[in-house]
Amino acid sequence: MEAARAAVVPLLETQLAPTLTYHTLRHTTTVAKEARALAAAAGLGPADTEALLVAAWWHDTGYLDVYDGHEYRSMARAAAWLAGQGVPAERSALVQSLIRATHRDEAAETALQQLLVDADLSNLARDDFQASAELLRTEWEVALGKTYSSADWAELQLTFMQAHRYHSEAGKERYNKDFRANKKAQRKELKKIEKKTRQRTEAKTETLAQPKRGIETMFRTMYGNHMKLSDMADKKASMMISLNAVLLSVIITYLGAKSSALGPSFTRNPMLAVPMGILLLTSLGSVVTAILSAQPDVTSFKWLKKSPEIATNRRVNLLFFGNFTKLSLDNFQAGMRDLMREKDMLYTNMVTDVYYLGEVLARKYGLLRKSYAIFMVGLILTVLSFGIVLAYKS
Repeated sequence: MEAARAAVVPLLETQLAPTLTYHTLRHTTTVAKEARALAAAAGLGPADTEALLVAAWWHDTGYLDVYDGHEYRSMARAAAWLAGQGVPAERSALVQSLIRATHRDEAAETALQQLLVDADLSNLARDDFQASAELLRTEWEVALGKTYSSADWAELQLTFMQAHRYHSEAGKERYNKDFRANKKAQRKELKKIEKKTRQRTEAKTETLAQPKRGIETMFRTMYGNHMKLSDMADKKASMMISLNAVLLSVIITYLGAKSSALGPSFTRNPMLAVPMGILLLTSLGSVVTAILSAQPDVTSFKWLKKSPEIATNRRVNLLFFGNFTKLSLDNFQAGMRDLMREKDMLYTNMVTDVYYLGEVLARKYGLLRKSYAIFMVGLILTVLSFGIVLAYKS
């Protein structure tokens, strides 16, 4: 037994892959310790105790070669070492049979096999069984690429624990009490994780089912900002319309009057018509785009008259007259009743309303920008052309 420990410890210390976080030297040492305790409790003789302890030390050395099916590689390593120690073939076969029994698909039939399997899974009855389970979870993620959520892992552990039974009488006596307590604790842990998961899920979705101060404040702020921007756009458009209307009136009046003070000037220098014409076109283009910007714009869907089913259509806003006036009174009332019952639908309509308000504002400010650009460029061209005419005259 001491020779087996002396042979295995350096192997696991130096050659075991760092991806193995559970099946380490610590695990093997614990299994050997538990096997010794179970052997004493079962009243085993020296020969059986020796076989059990040697198998306990060698049972996980196969991890040095392969992960899945490592038990069979452990058997081969133990057999080679036992042969080197001059152990008879029948004793070597006994040790190998004990190691084979630790495989999940092998049956623990003999008393020695049952003792080793119980020692191997003694972690399920220890105080740190959840910490050990997390080490195994990490090992599976790194070594096998298997990833589990906390809820899935807790459920997997509980399922395994519910299906597990200790085989030997010594194992039942030593582990069953703590094992039952750990199963109970695992059930509580699973319920706690499921509760937290459910709360996180509800936290992500409950804002669509319950009014929240932050959401209401956000919508009030968005609506207020849109109204202010719309009012600013209309005031700027009104200013541009007034200014260009005055310019157009003055230009048309002077150019159209037969007895105008400019008459003799135009007669002597007809080139003055160029800057005046540029100014006239500038004012016309600027006032037209400003009027288009200030023109009322209603987003509506003509197809609503043909397809009045609005309850599930996210593009339609029942809160806006441009949409609901396309519906019959019955369809509008039915839609509003659904809207008042379902907060999800209410927020969807509010979001849709904000979206179309933004579309209208984008159009307003786009046309207003063109109006100001036309006016600015036109004034520059008018001044330049007027200067050229005066230079040409001189």
